[in-house]
Amino acid sequence: QVRLVESGGGLVQAGGSLRLSCANSGRTFSIYAMGWFRQAPGKEHDFVAAVSWSDGSTYYADSVKSRFTISRDNAKSTTYLQMNSLKPEDTAVYYCAARNFRYNNYTQNYNYWGQGTQVTVSS
Repeated sequence: QVRLVESGGGLVQAGGSLRLSCANSGRTFSIYAMGWFRQAPGKEHDFVAAVSWSDGSTYYADSVKSRFTISRDNAKSTTYLQMNSLKPEDTAVYYCAARNFRYNNYTQNYNYWGQGTQVTVSS
């Protein structure tokens, strides 16, 4: 089966950086897009960033687009999220997502999910 596994979370001081990774360690599938979502305590499950697998086009939530960078490695079936200038409000569980079908809205409708990695930003 498809298995998305996140890594790279941890504790960082405000203004610092982290890089998250997400790789498919299971069966091969035709990736159309991969992305990142996050959920803070008591908050909704929100879109963070996504990348198209075909041409590398990127998409960001307004709250992160000046600070976060998403990228992909097609050969490794891996996506990365470089997070700079982290703020306490970035604290959340970050979930990797993937899609195996074409869809024009990159903020939603993913069919594979990782189990999440905790990011904590101290003030």
